[in-house]
Amino acid sequence: MSSENIYSLISIDEYAVTPKYVQLTNSILKAIEKGNIEKGYLLPSINDLSFELDISRDTAEKAYKHLKKAGIIGSVPGKGYFISNTDVKQPIKIFLLFNKLSTHKKIMYDAFVANIGKDVVIDFYIYNNDFSLFKKLLENKRDDYTNYVIIPVFLEGSEKAQEIINTIPKEKLLLLDQLLPGIHGNFAAVYEDFEKDIYAALEQMVEKLSRYQTIKIIFPAYTYHPKQILEGFYRFCNEYAFNYEVIADVNKVIISEGEVFISLLENDLVLLIEKIIETKLEVGKQVGVISYNETPLKKIILNGITTISTDFYLMGQKAAELILAKSTEHIATPFHLTLRASL
Repeated sequence: MSSENIYSLISIDEYAVTPKYVQLTNSILKAIEKGNIEKGYLLPSINDLSFELDISRDTAEKAYKHLKKAGIIGSVPGKGYFISNTDVKQPIKIFLLFNKLSTHKKIMYDAFVANIGKDVVIDFYIYNNDFSLFKKLLENKRDDYTNYVIIPVFLEGSEKAQEIINTIPKEKLLLLDQLLPGIHGNFAAVYEDFEKDIYAALEQMVEKLSRYQTIKIIFPAYTYHPKQILEGFYRFCNEYAFNYEVIADVNKVIISEGEVFISLLENDLVLLIEKIIETKLEVGKQVGVISYNETPLKKIILNGITTISTDFYLMGQKAAELILAKSTEHIATPFHLTLRASL
C-alpha cells in the first residue's frame, strides 16, 4: 500500500518535552488505531522521514526500532518498513503539563511514570510558570486525550487560568501539586495543603523556636508560591506570640542574633547562608534556618538544615493511582519535618 499521505498523519510538537521519537511512534500508533493506516502499509524510508519532518536520522530510526520491537512494523531488505500488525490499543493517553522541571518536580514525574504502567502514552509539556504559554498549550491540545494532569502554578495570570481549565471535561482532569479556586465539577486532585502544612510544621518546632525572638520568612514579592503559606505562618506566629516579619527581597535581609529565617527558594537560601556566614553568628544557637523542600545537600550544609517538605514521590504515585482507578478523589499529601542542626 502507498504511504503518500503518511505526513498528514504525523505530528511533531516542538513545545513538547516528550522525545520526538516517542511523538513519532505515538502518531503512527494513533493512525493505526483510527484506521488511517492498514496492515501492509508501506512506511517512508528513514532518510525520507528525517527530511520531511526535519528530524534527525537517529530520531526516525529510533522510532522505527521501537515499533519493530513492539511487533507493529516489519522490514524487508531493499523494500523498507511496513505495518505488520494493526492490533493496537492505547487506552490511556495523558496530556501532562508541568510549570517547571525542578529536582522535586522530576521526582514527581518519575514516580508518576513508574506507577502509571507501560501501555500509556504521555505527552509532556512545561510552560515555565508562563500563563501565555500555558494558555497556548491547552488551547492547542488534541481532543483524544483520556486524561489531563496539570500543575497550575503561575507568576501572574492565575485568575484567568480557571477559565481555560474549566473547558476540560472534569472526568479527565487531575490537578497536581496545587488546587486552583474556581474549578467546577468533580475532578481528581493530589495537592499540598500549604496553610495547614507550615502551621503544623512550625507547631512541631515550637520548643526549638522558643529559643529565638523573631521568625522571618523570605517570601519574594514576585513569586509563584501560594499566599496560603503566609496565612499559615501568620496564624502560627499570632497564636504562639512570636514576633514575625515577611521579607520580600533576600538582598535586603539584616541578620541579628535571636532570629529564625524560613527560605522558600533555593537561590534565596544560598544568599541567606552567605549573609549568615559573614555575621559569624552560630547557626542553630544564635540564628536559625529553615528551608522548604528536602534535598540531599541540605543534610550536609551548615551541619544540616531543617526542612519542611511534602512527599513528592507519593504525589506522583497517587496521581497515577487515581487515573488508573478513574477516581475523582482529592488527596492532600502529607508533609515531612526534618529537624537538623540549623535550628
